[in-house]
Amino acid sequence: MKLVYPVIQADILIIGGGSAGSMAAIRAKELNPKQEVVVFEKGDMKYSGSIARGMDALNIVAVPGVSDPETYVEAMEIFTEGVLDVPVSYTLADRSYEMMKKLESWGVCFPTDGKGQYDILKGHPKGRFILTMKEPELKTMLHKRCVELGVRIINRTMAVRLLKTGNDVTGAIGINVRSGEIIVCQAKAVILSNGGTARFGLPANGNLYGIYDYPGNTGDGYCLALSAGAELSGFEYTVTYYIVKDINAPMLFITLTRGAQLYNALGEAFHKGHPGMMTMIDEHNAGRGPMRIRMNHLPEETIQEIEELLFTTERPACQRFYEGRGIDFRTGDVELSPTEIFLCGGHGLTGIRIDEKAESSIPGLYAAGDTALCARGHLSGAFVYGEIAAEFGTERASSCNHMDLDTSLVDEFLKDKTDKLNQGDNKVPIEEFEYKIRRIITDYLTPPKNEYKLDRALWWMNRFKEEFTHIPRIKTIHDLFKAYEVENIIQCAELNALASKERKESRWGVWHQRTDYPDKDDANWCKHIILSRENRSKKINVTHKEVIR
Repeated sequence: MKLVYPVIQADILIIGGGSAGSMAAIRAKELNPKQEVVVFEKGDMKYSGSIARGMDALNIVAVPGVSDPETYVEAMEIFTEGVLDVPVSYTLADRSYEMMKKLESWGVCFPTDGKGQYDILKGHPKGRFILTMKEPELKTMLHKRCVELGVRIINRTMAVRLLKTGNDVTGAIGINVRSGEIIVCQAKAVILSNGGTARFGLPANGNLYGIYDYPGNTGDGYCLALSAGAELSGFEYTVTYYIVKDINAPMLFITLTRGAQLYNALGEAFHKGHPGMMTMIDEHNAGRGPMRIRMNHLPEETIQEIEELLFTTERPACQRFYEGRGIDFRTGDVELSPTEIFLCGGHGLTGIRIDEKAESSIPGLYAAGDTALCARGHLSGAFVYGEIAAEFGTERASSCNHMDLDTSLVDEFLKDKTDKLNQGDNKVPIEEFEYKIRRIITDYLTPPKNEYKLDRALWWMNRFKEEFTHIPRIKTIHDLFKAYEVENIIQCAELNALASKERKESRWGVWHQRTDYPDKDDANWCKHIILSRENRSKKINVTHKEVIR
C-alpha cells in the first residue's frame, strides 16, 4: 500500500535544535561527515531554544589551575543534597574546558585581562567555575556551522511520537506546526534535546508565554521518552526562580557579581556574597518582599557593561521593557519577584535519566540539555552532553542497520490527528483550556506541597485527560499542535504530582517543601524517584533507585 506521508532515513535524528541539539549535530558531522544527520526543530533552528541569542557566561568550566572536576562534584553534592549521579557530573566538568576552548576557536568571546587570564566568577559553594562570555551571536554561530556541515534541518516540526522496533527506539514522527503535514524519520540513533517543561505554572503577569524559559518547551522530550519506556527522574524538583518582576528575565548573576546591591522591601541589605535563590524566596514569602536590585552607586562603565550583556547577549527585549517602565539603572531600583514553577534538567534535577554516555535506559535513545538529567548542568551541560550523545550515537549508527518501519504506529497517530481535528465544534478555545490547566498546576503543585494538594492535582489532571475529546476546540493546525503541547503539559503535571507525593520528606529548600513531611530524611530518601511506563500502558510506574557514586 502506498504511504500517504514521506519517510526519510537518518543515521542520527536529533529532536530539538537548541543548544544541546545544535552541538550534537555539529559533533555528529565532525565524526562522520558522510552520515545523515537530521534535526526536527519546532521553531526555527537559527534562533530556537533557551538561548535565542547568547548568554553572559558558560556556567561550568573547570579551568586548569583554578578548579577541577573533583571540586565541582563536591559542589554539586551540596547543591543536590546528595541526589546526584556522580559520573554524569564528573564527566561534564572533565570535558568542560575542552568544550570552552573549542567554542573559543570558533570565535566565541571569553574576555581576558591584560595577563591573558579569564574572568572566572564564583557561584558554586565550592570552587570557581563560571566563565564570563560575551557572544550575542552564539546561537546563530551554532546554526551556521550546522548548515555548513550539511546537517538536514527540518524546521517548524514537532516530534509527536517515537518509533520502536522491539525494545529499540528507531525513529520518530514529526508534524509541521503550520501545515499539519507529517513526516516519518527512521533513525539508527535518536537524541532528545528538546528542552524541559517551561510552560508549566502560570506566570503572575497572566501571559501564557510570559515565562522565564523558552515557551516552546512543553515537556515534549520527557513525554516522548516516557512513551518509549525510558526512565525519568527528579520530577518532584519543582523549580521557581526569583528574578525581574513581570518580564521574568535574568539579572541577579550579571549584576550582583559586578557590585550591585540587593535589598528587601524594608531596606535591609542582602548583597554580602552571592545570596542564594532560597534566601530571596524565603524573604518574599515572609512578607519582606519584593526584593530590589540597586545599581546607582556603580561606575558608569560598570553599568554600561551590565547593559551590554543584558540588552545584546541575554535578552534584547529587556531594553524595551526597562525603557517602557522608565527604569534607568543609574537612578532607579529593579524589582524582583518569584517566577512560575517549571521543570528542567539544566536548572534543576528533572529529566531522562542518562549515564555518562548520554544513554537512556532504552537502546537507541540518547538525551542532552534540559531534557536530560545532568543535574544543574546549565549551558555547559547542554554542550558537553550534546557532543557525548553524538559520539555514542554515531558509534551505534555505524554498527547497525535500519529496522523495518512499523506503520501501525504511524496509522495510530494519524487517527489521533484526525480525531482531534474533528473537535472544531467544541466550545472552549485551546488557549483557554491551557490557561485553566496551568492555573490548576499553579494552585496545587506550587510548593509548599502536601498530600491533599498533590491528590487534588492528580484528580484534576485525570479530569483534563477525560475532557480533552469534548471540551477544547481544535479547529486549525495551530490549534492542533497546541493541543499536543497541552497534552504534554498535563502529562508532566501528573509526573510532578506522583513524584512529589512519593518523596515523603522535604529537600532542596522550597523546591520540594512538604508541610506534612517537613524534615529531610537522608536515611530513606537520598535516592532517585524513578517514573516509567511499560508496553505503551497508561499507568505510570513509580520506583526507587540508588544514586551512582
